[in-house]
Amino acid sequence: MNAETITKINSYLSFNLGDEEFAVNVSKVLNILEMLKITEVPKSPEYMKGVINLRGTVLPVIDTRIKFGMTPTEYTNNTCIVVMEIEMDNDIVKVGALVDSVQAVMELEDSEIQPPPSIGSKYKSEFIYGMVKVDEKFIMLLDMEKVFSADDVIMVKEKTEEGEGELEKKEEVKKEKAKKK
Repeated sequence: MNAETITKINSYLSFNLGDEEFAVNVSKVLNILEMLKITEVPKSPEYMKGVINLRGTVLPVIDTRIKFGMTPTEYTNNTCIVVMEIEMDNDIVKVGALVDSVQAVMELEDSEIQPPPSIGSKYKSEFIYGMVKVDEKFIMLLDMEKVFSADDVIMVKEKTEEGEGELEKKEEVKKEKAKKK
């Protein structure tokens, strides 16, 4: 097989936010979690729902719908947290993104990916690096590094550190209650 006949195939995880379907490259996805109790962090940006304890690590959780200018997520049995790794200024940040439901993993060839719309999109088109048509519907391919600005990442990191303190306090209260029993 020569180099010209090899086509690049990429895997994408698709998910729903409202009636729209989005996808991210699976290289960014670390895990998909069922809904967990989210600890709110005071004075966080509206899109930051709080933090969760993920195997001993404090993970910020973002309401993706709010980040995209949609109504806040309404929790259902399908709501889940997609844990992603985002690179910002040579720093790797792990973020949990609330999504309405996870759909599928798709294999796409570069030739199937169309450029994003230049006008008329209700979502900021800088987040979207491509679109793909699957079964008569369009799926928007997201560039997760562009979803979060450098300022967003700094704010989320600061609020996550505050959230670590909140989680530690809750753990101490649990331990105290357990001792009293």
